[in-house]
Amino acid sequence: MSYVPDNLKYTASHEWLEDLGDGVYRVGITEFAQAQLGDIVFVELPEMDESYAQEDECGVVESVKTASDIYAPLVGTVTAVNDALEDTPELINDSPFDDGWIFEFKIDEDADLDSLLSAEDYRNSIADED
Repeated sequence: MSYVPDNLKYTASHEWLEDLGDGVYRVGITEFAQAQLGDIVFVELPEMDESYAQEDECGVVESVKTASDIYAPLVGTVTAVNDALEDTPELINDSPFDDGWIFEFKIDEDADLDSLLSAEDYRNSIADED
């Protein structure tokens, strides 16, 4: 069973969100997602200061098996990216919830926080696949 921290929110497309305060969230992909992808070899990071609608493609994670899009979890603007992933994309495999974060995001006032999954809901959504 994949590790799913209780303090985070999740999307159906396997992104996690950590509330950093003041409407800013740190975003990455879940342990389940990185395990499904296998060894990650490249990450295309979102553009700094770019605004995205919820579920817009904003980046790509490539593994030895496949490429997978990263989606904006909510409406908002990218405020930081994890530049360390350019040289060491395997940080996502090694530490998906810590060193392997992908970007930080300032959500718009009208962002739909209710569309996010709790840890329990996310665990239930992956239970049959895990």
